[in-house]
Amino acid sequence: FHFVAGLGTGIISASLLQPVDLLKTRVQQAHSTSLLHTFRDITRGPNSLRQLWRGTLPSVIRTGFGSALYFSTLNALRQHVFRSNLLTSTGVVSMSRNGARSTSSSSLPQLSNLANLTTGAIARASAGLIMMPATVIKVRYESSLYSYQSLMGAASAIFKREGVKGFFAGFGATALRDAPYAGIYVLFYEQSKRHLSRVKDATAGGDALLKDMRSGSALSINFVSGVLAAGLATAITNPFDAVKTRLQLMPGKYTNMVQASRQMVREEGFRSLLDGLALRAGRKALSSALAWTVYEELVRRAETKSAETEGAP
Repeated sequence: FHFVAGLGTGIISASLLQPVDLLKTRVQQAHSTSLLHTFRDITRGPNSLRQLWRGTLPSVIRTGFGSALYFSTLNALRQHVFRSNLLTSTGVVSMSRNGARSTSSSSLPQLSNLANLTTGAIARASAGLIMMPATVIKVRYESSLYSYQSLMGAASAIFKREGVKGFFAGFGATALRDAPYAGIYVLFYEQSKRHLSRVKDATAGGDALLKDMRSGSALSINFVSGVLAAGLATAITNPFDAVKTRLQLMPGKYTNMVQASRQMVREEGFRSLLDGLALRAGRKALSSALAWTVYEELVRRAETKSAETEGAP
């Protein structure tokens, strides 16, 4: 179930937000290119609307299956950590299920800060490694430096020119972007939900809040928490994203993460590591908030239906 829920949310977010991803890649491939200039170049050409969605298929494959792997792995890790009482140095908060009264908007196991950080990082790094070939093809599709006409053509061209290693270009920077991002995101997402639920608890009666949490209130709390957590995690990890894009687009010029970051700073200044930050923050805020809100709601409804089925005579 968690695999299917993650797949669905990933496909939806990738399809809707592909133009933002494409613009981010174009801005990051050349520091001298501004967002407005990039947008004008794309829209002035033929089939401008279609060009904004260039690379949607590899993006859907990468984000859809990547989200499916991430959410299913994360769920398995969180369930294991909760049941085995691992990573409890800061104290595990009890799961709000099985009749326990809770005013949290979360439908997931509530773990310690260390557990949230660790499980998020491990799940994202694992999914990122498996989906790395799709990530490389996606980025090159979005770039103006390559003119691939099909997924098979792109895969064939990369293999002939760079071998198997080409499909994992920039993995180090990707892992250093995705693992901290996911860990920080899950940590602050869970913290934000707890704090917002307490604020709402303070302004509403306990019984009224419990009823509210089963309706639309949980959705709004989860969505706002997702936006806040994504914004913070994106700002912290953006330099790795900028380096990753250069490594994947220009493997001949940039050979590894350290060399790439040094050369970017030397030639273009420190600001080159922040290229695409606004676009990435906006996209991540919307995609992560949408994915997690829909995912948690699907989990909540599935568990509610399961409980009603089990309780039926």
